[in-house]
Amino acid sequence: MALIIKNREIVEDNWQVVRAAEDGALPEVAALPAGKVLVPLALWQAGRDALVASRGKDELGVWLAPDSEPADIAGDFEKIALIGVDFPVFRDGRGYSIARLLRERFGYKGELRAIGDVLRDQLRFYERCGFDAYALRADKDLNDALNAFTEFTVQYQGAFDEPSPLFRRRLAQQAQQGAAA
Repeated sequence: MALIIKNREIVEDNWQVVRAAEDGALPEVAALPAGKVLVPLALWQAGRDALVASRGKDELGVWLAPDSEPADIAGDFEKIALIGVDFPVFRDGRGYSIARLLRERFGYKGELRAIGDVLRDQLRFYERCGFDAYALRADKDLNDALNAFTEFTVQYQGAFDEPSPLFRRRLAQQAQQGAAA
């Protein structure tokens, strides 16, 4: 069974990512593998009712491509267990924006997983945007990747995990120290 990083721990991944065929054809709902599946947004949109009827919420997730619109899944959060965001190549950063939109604008609270060309060097950036699970490329060392979360102890800019930039945190700290004196 494959392994992923979830909540900064290495865990077994019992989800299967379903992708379109090389010609772009989506699989039929009835032809999906047994168990937990992470389906593309297009398949979700085409077969939402059949997917929900054939599987429970705990066995169903949807993944978004870089050009997907997060608003298209916002009304369905209660029907799925997780949302994946695909990074087809490491230099495509649109998934970071999708994650921030899902967390901040649409209030998604469930598992948010980075899939595709996920590399160690981006893990901390993914986390800062709201991801909490990471399916690294198969050729990468998960144990080494865990170090990415602790290499930097201070971030200058605000993000999902710490909205205030460093200068505002320092000003607040100085104000507290001045009030205590």
